Amino acid sequence: MTATRVLVLNSGSSSVKYQLLDMRDSSRLAVGLVERIGEETSRLKHTPLTGGGEERELNEPIADHEAALKAVSAELTADGLGLDSPDLAAIGHRVVHGGLKFTAPTVVTDEVLAEIQRLVPVAPLHNPANITGIRTAQALRPDLPQVAVFDTAFHTTMPESAARYAIDVATADEHRVRRYGFHGTSHAYVSRETAKLLGKAPEDVNVIVLHLGNGASASAVRGGRCVETSMGLTPLEGLVMGTRSGDVDPAVVFHLARVGGMSVDEVDTLLNKKSGLVGLCGDNDMREIRRRVDEGDEAASLAFDIYIHRLKKYIGAYYAVLGRVDAVAFTAGVGENAAPVREAAVAGLEELGLAVDGELNAVRSDEARLISPEYARVAVAVVPTDEELEIAQQTYALVARFGDPS
Repeated sequence: MTATRVLVLNSGSSSVKYQLLDMRDSSRLAVGLVERIGEETSRLKHTPLTGGGEERELNEPIADHEAALKAVSAELTADGLGLDSPDLAAIGHRVVHGGLKFTAPTVVTDEVLAEIQRLVPVAPLHNPANITGIRTAQALRPDLPQVAVFDTAFHTTMPESAARYAIDVATADEHRVRRYGFHGTSHAYVSRETAKLLGKAPEDVNVIVLHLGNGASASAVRGGRCVETSMGLTPLEGLVMGTRSGDVDPAVVFHLARVGGMSVDEVDTLLNKKSGLVGLCGDNDMREIRRRVDEGDEAASLAFDIYIHRLKKYIGAYYAVLGRVDAVAFTAGVGENAAPVREAAVAGLEELGLAVDGELNAVRSDEARLISPEYARVAVAVVPTDEELEIAQQTYALVARFGDPS
C-alpha cells in the first residue's frame, strides 16, 4: 500500500509541536505538544483524532529532544500510528531560516544541514532547535525522507528592490544582511486560500495578507508570488507585535547605548521581549487589551491605536506596491478572532475600496469567509491559517515527485 502519512515537526529550543496527517484527504490523525524539555517537570500532551481515543497527558522529566521524540513515538504507537508504520511517507520539519539558497521544500542531506547550520548567526534562536529536531528524527527513522520547509522560502520571490537594505553592498553581502521575511508558510497558505475563496486561481489574484498573532507580519502577494513583506533580516522589523517593537529608527539602538548605557544584549531584549503591546501597556493579549480599552484605560487605548496605525500604514504601502488589490486577508490568532482589530484597520480606507460589514465581521467561525459588503471593490476576508497542513502538503508533494513514497 502506498504510504500517505506525513508527520510534521516544529522543534523549538525546549519544545516539540507535532501533527500526523493523512494526505489522501489532509485529515489529522493526531496532534500534540512536548514542552519544558530538559526541565525537572516536562509535559507531553497528546490528542488522537481517530478511533475514539482520548487526550492523554504525561508529566515527567524529558531530558532532550531524542527522548521527546521517543515519547511522541510511543504515544503514536499506542494509537496504532507509530513512527515505524509503513504508512509514514516522510517527516516534514519547520525550519525558520533558509537564507537565499532554499527557495522550496528540500530533502535533508548532510549538505543541507550544514547550510542550515551556517545560517544560525541570522536565526540564533530558531535554527539550532530546528537542526536538533531533524537530527533526532533522522536517528529514529534513517530510512525515511526528512524534508525541511522554510519560513523564509515564500519570500525569496521578492525583487531586489524590496529585499535589499540601502547599506554598503559589500558589507551586506559579507554578513548576509538583507530582508528575508518570515511566517512564509502561513502567507503562502492564506494567499492561496483567499484566491480559492474568491473563486479564482492564485495567479489571477493580488492579496495583502495580514498574519496577526503575538508575532505579526504583512505581505503583498501578486499572482501567487510574494513581492514584499514586513519582517526583515529578523522577525523584529515591521508591525507592532505582542512583545516586539516592529519598525524603529535604527539610531534608537545607538542612543540607548550611548545615553542609556545599555549593552547590545540589553537593547536586543528590550526590542524583542519588552516592547510592542506589552511595552506600551503591560499586556500582549489582544482580548485583555480590548477589555481595558472598553473600560476606558488610556494606556491600553494608546497601545491599540499605535497597533492599528502601523497596520494601516502597511495596508496603504502594500496597496501602492501591488497597484491593484483584490483582497485583504486577516489570519492567525488576532487576525482570525479580534473583530475590533479588523474593523479599525479598515476604517477610513473606503476610498481604497475597503469596507467591513459589521454583522459579518462579528461572526465567529473556523471557516474562511468574506466580511466585506457586496459593494466593496476590494474583498476583506478572514482566512484561518494552517501552517502544519502547508508543511505536510509541501513535504508530501516533494517526496511523491521522486516516485512511490512508500
